[in-house]
Amino acid sequence: MPKSANHLLIGSTEAYSGKSTITLGVAHKLQQQGISIAYGKPLGNSLNSASVEIDADVQFITETLKLSENSIRPTLLMLDESTITKRLLGEDNTDYQKSLAQYLQVEGEDLVLLEGPSNLDEGNLFQLSLVQVAEILNAAVILVTRPNSGSYIDSLLSAKQRLGSSLLGVVINDVPLAAQETLTTLVRPFLESRNIPVLGILPRSSLLRSVTVAELVKQLNAQVLCRPDRLDLMVESLTIGAMSVSAAIKYFRKATNMAVVTGGDRTDIQLAALETSTHCLILTGQLPPDELVLRRAEYVEVPVLSVDCDTLSTVEIIDRTFGTVRLHEPMKVECVNRLMAQEFDFEYLLSHFQLGVG
Repeated sequence: MPKSANHLLIGSTEAYSGKSTITLGVAHKLQQQGISIAYGKPLGNSLNSASVEIDADVQFITETLKLSENSIRPTLLMLDESTITKRLLGEDNTDYQKSLAQYLQVEGEDLVLLEGPSNLDEGNLFQLSLVQVAEILNAAVILVTRPNSGSYIDSLLSAKQRLGSSLLGVVINDVPLAAQETLTTLVRPFLESRNIPVLGILPRSSLLRSVTVAELVKQLNAQVLCRPDRLDLMVESLTIGAMSVSAAIKYFRKATNMAVVTGGDRTDIQLAALETSTHCLILTGQLPPDELVLRRAEYVEVPVLSVDCDTLSTVEIIDRTFGTVRLHEPMKVECVNRLMAQEFDFEYLLSHFQLGVG
């Protein structure tokens, strides 16, 4: 009888740490090594705009990795307000752990990659928390974290206590340049002295944190005034055009692939922005731009958006969007694969599961 596949569960200490990024990078490398993989996300939480039944991450990863239908493990539950309410009211008494155990009956791949919940507690209401899933499937766990608060080390130590020997290791993702030395020389040795292997320290990438203009249109509920055909442009940085035009030009020249937020009446700033590396012009104050600006934007192929929000609110929304947008662009996938090949310890992973050659 064939041996059941190994299970690797990739989770995180908090939402938007980069689980999909790491999952995709690991899967791509394994496929390159000729290792057969399956993929699944037991607890869905990213609704596809076209269908509430398909998790958007599952669809994207399935298509990117060109996985067959037989290599996809089913999403057991979409985590939304409706499903939570039904569970609380006692209308949903499904034993999801029993459903999850069916994963073990499927054979054929060398390794099953599973994307876990947003943190160690999410899904507990349905008995599908990361710890519970790991226990049922006897899965090894990789945790992804970002060093964006002082408590991330505490979170990893707590996770080790809860996961025990199931914790294969951690990936510290989205590390700013200024923090890399401290993580390498201080944090990594400390964690490894606590039996928490660090499988990778991935530097921050402006491309991976970038968003499409289309995503900004959606988040800002913006009106597109010109070049709706260029909403696929990637925005990597944000600049506020509230200073004198001479100061603005110096500032604009330092940034690349930026969104410039400025008042609708600041024609001078708008024209200056269009002569630099601007991928999107966002006008506040509900003031229509000068026709000269629209003509120039049309010529240089830069979308111009108009928003109802004031400048401060607009900037807050954009800031929130950076780093939380999902990994659904081909150029980001290429960047992930390159970063993972350079920074992730695949030999350790392969030797743990006794797969291929490191």
